[in-house]
Amino acid sequence: MSSPLRSPIRNNADARALEQTPLEDLLTATNAFDAIRQRAEQDPDNIALKFLVPGDVEAPPRDISFGQFMAGCYQTANMFHDNGLRPGEVVSFLLPLCEEAYCTIVGGEAAGIVNAVNPMLEDWQIVKILKAANTKILVAAGPELSAEIWDKVAALRAELPELAVTFRVGGGPAVEGVKPFTESRAGYPDDHLVSGRQIQPGETASYFHTGGTTGTPKLAQHTHFMQATQIWSTGQAIDYGPEDSLTTGLPLFHIGGSIVCGIVPLAHGTTLVVVSPAGFRDPTTVRDMWQIVHHHRITILGTVPTVFGALLNSPIGNADISSIRHGSTGGAPLPTEVGRALIKTMGKPLLEGYGMTETTSFVTMLPRNGEPAVGSAGIVVPHCKVRTVELDEDGEVVRDCDVDEIGVVIMGGPGVTPGYVQEQYNEGALLADGWLNSGDLGRFDSKGLLWLTGRAKDLIIRGGHNIDPAVIEETLHQHPAVELAAAIGKPDSYAGELPIAYVQLKPGAEASADELQAFAREHIPERAANPANLFLLDEMPQTAVGKIFKPALRWDAIERVFSELLAPVAEAAGVEIDVTAGASDIHGTLVDIAVTGANNNDGITGDIDEILSPFTVKYEISF
Repeated sequence: MSSPLRSPIRNNADARALEQTPLEDLLTATNAFDAIRQRAEQDPDNIALKFLVPGDVEAPPRDISFGQFMAGCYQTANMFHDNGLRPGEVVSFLLPLCEEAYCTIVGGEAAGIVNAVNPMLEDWQIVKILKAANTKILVAAGPELSAEIWDKVAALRAELPELAVTFRVGGGPAVEGVKPFTESRAGYPDDHLVSGRQIQPGETASYFHTGGTTGTPKLAQHTHFMQATQIWSTGQAIDYGPEDSLTTGLPLFHIGGSIVCGIVPLAHGTTLVVVSPAGFRDPTTVRDMWQIVHHHRITILGTVPTVFGALLNSPIGNADISSIRHGSTGGAPLPTEVGRALIKTMGKPLLEGYGMTETTSFVTMLPRNGEPAVGSAGIVVPHCKVRTVELDEDGEVVRDCDVDEIGVVIMGGPGVTPGYVQEQYNEGALLADGWLNSGDLGRFDSKGLLWLTGRAKDLIIRGGHNIDPAVIEETLHQHPAVELAAAIGKPDSYAGELPIAYVQLKPGAEASADELQAFAREHIPERAANPANLFLLDEMPQTAVGKIFKPALRWDAIERVFSELLAPVAEAAGVEIDVTAGASDIHGTLVDIAVTGANNNDGITGDIDEILSPFTVKYEISF
């Protein structure tokens, strides 16, 4: 196969021109293992992984060359094979950002299927994921690496008698059925696969869980060819190369950490600068980021929008950040005002991209050499497919949307998952001809740039009037005291929903809820979109990868509304009523209404039912 093609992408026409060459002629390998192996053979002494010491910018990092890394991947694959892992069988891992985790991803895909799991999930969710994946081998952090993870392992192993073996990363006590990862791996060949396996493009490489806000997360499948095509297309979009160094702190159970900032840059010879075992969740990494850029000559500053927003509050000081070629972000929309401020601070472009777990990596990206378009998700990257469409009530495509017409974003092409491991989740997600319904709303402009306008299910529907929460959020982000803003709909017995907003202020900033609400009303042109309430939070709820966790805000809104409505019932009956909203496998959201001190259960139940009857949210009453 030919060497990778790296051409300047200035606009949509450039990206489409690259598609004139068949994809198969552009790939150097049809799987990530071979792509990284080729890079290691070309430049074995270049640094693949650079692990920093958290909180000490000037401390010498631990460097691992491409040659050393590939040797570790071979040994890891051979260890898994010798312990019974075969193609089509699963090795799952619960690890922070460490060398063993990267070797498990790359080496594990050469031996079987890799299933990266969020160790911060509840025990029961982890067990369900491991069972759904039919896990054969588990790799987990030992007590010296992460006491929190290791505490969960004993409970998990008790629920999973089918596990062949558990490998412990880091020191810890001897436990039956548990083998030390490093010591066990040391004796295996480090230059070939003992299995002799020739990886086939259509075989499954990995599972990634997604959509875990209610019940068991779905397991999206990635094939080896999906990852190979995204190594090329994302590499084209971001322009990774062996001269680059990229900051990474995203967790490896998410495609942002494992694919976009993992196997893709590694396959292009780029050095991954791992900021901390805890990633960007370590507060010292944001505090020290500009100095990290200075000391390690970072060329691509990559992170999620929430971290970029926090960086604006971190002074550059004497740091020399001229090494930055561009910033790179994705995972959630970046507030326009934050984007503009970052571009001004860095003096370099900021490339915002868009993709999903189910599409392996980015499907759109701002052209790296094109005109700035802050707030846009960019053009469709080469050899990916993205459309905006109108769907009917059954979720089928009626027509493609016109230029600047908002529609549902659907994705196609070789990077789209063949489906979820759990068949019940495929209905309604995968459309005809392999197109994926993203659930996002967006529009393409005349230049081929995609502008996301919200989530289809995130629309606030006020009396039949659709309100885009982004209108409220972007307005609030213009206020100088606001660091994060999120808008949702609160239940309303008359209108169905009313828009409300939650705000986290910048460190040291002062602003009242009334002041911010007045600011929103003054600057939002659409009266119906003015937030009915605005609440200040010390800390905005976020997912493990830095996205604002809107379900928690919706639950908070429900609790506030129901508690206020039920307060007269509690006072009249002389009881206490506590309202708690949360996730439900069956209903999506379920509200628990706990009544304490009641003498007449039937009477109170009738009063509660009468008051809450206008709402569609499911609830249960307990005494």
